[in-house]
Amino acid sequence: MKIGPEIMKLLAKSYAANEMIKQRFGRYDLAFKTDEGGRPMMLFIGKADAAGKIKGERFTRRLLTDETGNVIKDHWDNKGKV
Repeated sequence: MKIGPEIMKLLAKSYAANEMIKQRFGRYDLAFKTDEGGRPMMLFIGKADAAGKIKGERFTRRLLTDETGNVIKDHWDNKGKV
């Protein structure tokens, strides 16, 4: 599974710092954990069960910045099924 351009638009936004954000996107349930800057760093995508846990796939973000905070490298790695 790949992350589509519509979901990438959601992940490009800033959110509350150090939070787990849950939302519905089309037929998928999304949950992502943000870092201290409010940037999504871990994504769970799939179907939520009755307890709210996502059954699907997990992605983590590789984000490399320089000393001034400019983004050098930014990509998402698929870490497999959850």
